[in-house]
Amino acid sequence: MQGIAALQPYVIAAFLIWAAVLKLFTRRMHAQAGQTALARLVGAARAIPTLRLIGLVELVVAAVLLLPPALPWEGTAAAALSTGFLAYLAYSYVAAPTSSCGCLGTHSKPVNWRAFARAGLLLAMSVTAVWSQPFQPTTPLVLLGVAEAVALLGLSPELDRHWLTPLRQLLVRLRKPLAMPSAEDVPLEVSLRLLYRSPAYCSASARLSSDVQDVWDEEGFRFASYAAGDRTAVFAIPLAGDDPASVRVALVEEPAAA
Repeated sequence: MQGIAALQPYVIAAFLIWAAVLKLFTRRMHAQAGQTALARLVGAARAIPTLRLIGLVELVVAAVLLLPPALPWEGTAAAALSTGFLAYLAYSYVAAPTSSCGCLGTHSKPVNWRAFARAGLLLAMSVTAVWSQPFQPTTPLVLLGVAEAVALLGLSPELDRHWLTPLRQLLVRLRKPLAMPSAEDVPLEVSLRLLYRSPAYCSASARLSSDVQDVWDEEGFRFASYAAGDRTAVFAIPLAGDDPASVRVALVEEPAAA
């Protein structure tokens, strides 16, 4: 437990330094400060100075956590800051439900459960850091630190454009939800059921003189042929969709005997 507690100040400090740098030096974040919930809280004219002040506080808390010696009040300071984050998120959710919190960068997403989960995780880590001792790195602790950092990043909507959006695009390309299904994916019974409900089959059924004679698949369609007197009725049944009106029929002349 002491090893886990000793790890927390480093993960929290890295996160706070990143957040502070964004608040202090990102011009785009300053340009959009008036559109965040912070502007609703302190006024649009005070949004940028308040943003910078919060960044300075985050830097101070991060420095306290990183510099020796490890003292209990350092974790308490981080816990107080995390509690402030949670209170601000609650205010944003109620008073400005359509605005972003402006915590880690520029984005237009309103406060959601991920922002609360991120602040809650920071609070839990800060409380744990109250019992921190000098850090002795081991492989399990390093892996735990990486997992905590990944969790904090994954709970940050500001970073979705860097990993979540590309991941969704990759899944769409792999799954191909709009791709034409293959013949193996559509049983023959399903195609025939669609055929028998179609206006095309109803219009040609009086001419049919046999059961289905041949079936083949080509370019997203399943073709079924029937004898129709001295002709052949060929039905084109889409492999995708379930609209009977999409079925088509053609009457083909039989070739003359030699």
